[in-house]
Amino acid sequence: MAQADIGIQRQLDNGVLRLSFNRPERKNAITQGMYTALADALLEADAAPDVRVVVLHGSAEAFTAGNDIADFAAAPAAEGEHPSARFMRAVVQLGKPLIAAVNGPAVGIGATVLLHCDLVYAGSNATLLFPFVKLGLCPEFGSSLLLARRIGPQQAARLLLLAEPCTATQALALGLVTEVLAPAESLDRALAAAAKLAASSPDAVMSTRWLMRQSSVDETMARIGLENEHFGRLRQTPQAQAAFAAFLNKARA
Repeated sequence: MAQADIGIQRQLDNGVLRLSFNRPERKNAITQGMYTALADALLEADAAPDVRVVVLHGSAEAFTAGNDIADFAAAPAAEGEHPSARFMRAVVQLGKPLIAAVNGPAVGIGATVLLHCDLVYAGSNATLLFPFVKLGLCPEFGSSLLLARRIGPQQAARLLLLAEPCTATQALALGLVTEVLAPAESLDRALAAAAKLAASSPDAVMSTRWLMRQSSVDETMARIGLENEHFGRLRQTPQAQAAFAAFLNKARA
């Protein structure tokens, strides 16, 4: 079963739901509509007994370039929960395994979402980038908490404060990805792992995952709320507005 949303493609086979970024002309940059489609798909997957595992991926060339800056800068203040915040909540509260296959750039939320995945299979061409400070912003998706906890405060400072790129090999050494493969093999490896989980006892898989994660879910959601407050304030500052304008001018050139 396959279903297409704007920029997001869904496909369900044998208990494995594939959610793929499908906007190659913009390196899979994420729009507000794509966040809505992703959140809807995850919430539906959590309630659907025929979905056992979710696999998130892009193409062999790009996972995602993160937020579409033009769409992001033009978006009006949302009433209620912002689409990106709704997507974050859906990921954190997902009860089923989440696996990622990552090739090429994984920028911004494309990098921070990996902190919430149970398994991450990276192509050798993958590069993780957390560019928030360079854009006059702060980290999101709980990364200010989870990244330092995962790799230590100094390495987290290198990635978050200096916004230095992290290659697939470096990410493997830091424990940010599970395995590094040829770009053509990362999705196959992720799907093989997903199939193995889908064939296992769903109660055993979900109980084990819950036991591994339950103590940090509330803390992570609280940190996301705090980050979103700072993020919303910072995006209105002259520094952030100048960074957005510079990016858009470069894109138009």
